[in-house]
Amino acid sequence: MSSTATLSPLTGLGVALATPFASGTDATGGQRKPEVDHPAFARLVEHVLAGGLGVDWLVVLGSTGEAATVTDVERHALVRHAVELAGGVPVVVGVGANDTEHACRLAVESVAAGADALLVVTPFYNKPQVSGLVEHFRAVAEAVPGTPVVAYNVPGRTGCNITPEAMRLIWAVDQVVGLKESSGDLRQIARLCQEAPEGRAVLAGDDDLAVASIAVGAQGLVSVVANVAPVETRRMVDAALTDRTAAARETFTLLAPLMEAMFVETNPVPVKAAIASLGLATAHVRLPLSPAEPATWTRVQQALAGLQLSRRSTRIAERLVGLAS
Repeated sequence: MSSTATLSPLTGLGVALATPFASGTDATGGQRKPEVDHPAFARLVEHVLAGGLGVDWLVVLGSTGEAATVTDVERHALVRHAVELAGGVPVVVGVGANDTEHACRLAVESVAAGADALLVVTPFYNKPQVSGLVEHFRAVAEAVPGTPVVAYNVPGRTGCNITPEAMRLIWAVDQVVGLKESSGDLRQIARLCQEAPEGRAVLAGDDDLAVASIAVGAQGLVSVVANVAPVETRRMVDAALTDRTAAARETFTLLAPLMEAMFVETNPVPVKAAIASLGLATAHVRLPLSPAEPATWTRVQQALAGLQLSRRSTRIAERLVGLAS
């Protein structure tokens, strides 16, 4: 791993990967907790990489990856598998926890399994003071010297917002090279971009704000919709980053119905329905999430049809199914 002084931020398009699950039955024939489906995970990774035309880097075990219900043993296996499948594409691993000691342990284990960088969400439920928040990021960084850290701000899930004032203090942790910003507040996003130190990157955390966020200084997107339409999402982000405004707007307009469909229920319930519709994995989620409602399936499939992704789904499944063997 590179020294702290030479750490580079992640830019461009990252995908917050879903974690595919397979249903199972116990010895008595009853339903049991869905298990991680590694063959489906391989199909999904191949799909989002799209032969070099898709995402620039992978995010494993973020919010979309249902990290909250994935066990530590399952995490280790998923990270190792992602690194194997990535073929040199950077793998960023979510190590969020509301116990700093646990987050540090997850960080150490993730780096040992091959993670290139870490995504560290603000501690949820605790609602820490700014001083505690800064020390949380510092402790995780110190647990894995030389490893890049991306802070993750998603107050809608955690109840804790990284304000620009707080982020100034967090940037003082040398290994924090980026911020995934999912507050949904474009004024806050603009301030964070304006105040980010040289060599650090603010990344849009919401697909529908990606073009606007890049316009005010964000250097990329961590995307949910790229699980489904990686090539189209890459086209939008590349156009926005190279000031091709008309092209970015055109692709955004094309993707907008799918972006909206991905959040008609709690993420990742709709994205699971979408990747199931493409033949990549099942739509299973783990409790306390519940399966997609029929109206969600309809909305998702309409969006896929509008992008002509439904026509490609059979070919995608046929091309990728060999990865399951």
